[in-house]
Amino acid sequence: MQDIIQKIESIDWTNITESMHQNGYAIIQNLLTKEQCELLKANYNDSNLYRKTVIMARYRFGLGEYKYFNYPLPDIIQTVRATIYPYLAPIANAWFKALKIDREFPSLHEELLKQCHENGQEKATVLILKYGKGGFNTLHQDLYGDIYFPIQIVFILDEPDSDFTGGEFVLTQQIPRAQSKAIVLKPGKGDVLIFTTNFKPEKGTKGYYRVNMKHGVSEVKWGNRHSLGIIFHDAVS
Repeated sequence: MQDIIQKIESIDWTNITESMHQNGYAIIQNLLTKEQCELLKANYNDSNLYRKTVIMARYRFGLGEYKYFNYPLPDIIQTVRATIYPYLAPIANAWFKALKIDREFPSLHEELLKQCHENGQEKATVLILKYGKGGFNTLHQDLYGDIYFPIQIVFILDEPDSDFTGGEFVLTQQIPRAQSKAIVLKPGKGDVLIFTTNFKPEKGTKGYYRVNMKHGVSEVKWGNRHSLGIIFHDAVS
């Protein structure tokens, strides 16, 4: 796990922070190796790793399925989750301060989880998602409880235009009193996309205002698309 820790520590977090403030998202290329992506996919059918499977069509979430991991998480996921969080907490705190929300996130991930558990949120929220031809994910936000962290990440585990076509990552921005803006992103295999869970601040003439954001996945035209979503807060159920 030392290699991935060193990769995370060597990232230009100043640039990532600026991108998050400006856009609400940022992409880091090749954080996972192709071998690591393949291992995560290979374990998709190991029922011992997961606590819950969701068939998306049953709930009108889209077409595909996803599985929530059990605790303890696989080493690579635990390492990424704990190592990246301290770089994101200052961004989240800056956002809440700009919007005058009375909440400050701790600098260590274990302290955030402690807050979750004290609020009855004890279930892991890390999930792996699988879409086949025709699969998609409707626009949504991942909150899971009163205690939530406003930034999350997703790894793409297959190569666009090689393993699948379509299946772009979609973000929408809802600016007050205006039409929604759509952002379409196409990260590569092993890339990590960092993005806001539900909102970001935007500076206007009278100070900062809240821009609500949702995310989803466009229709997969061909092939299979796997991704790994890491949400930093835990869930009630």
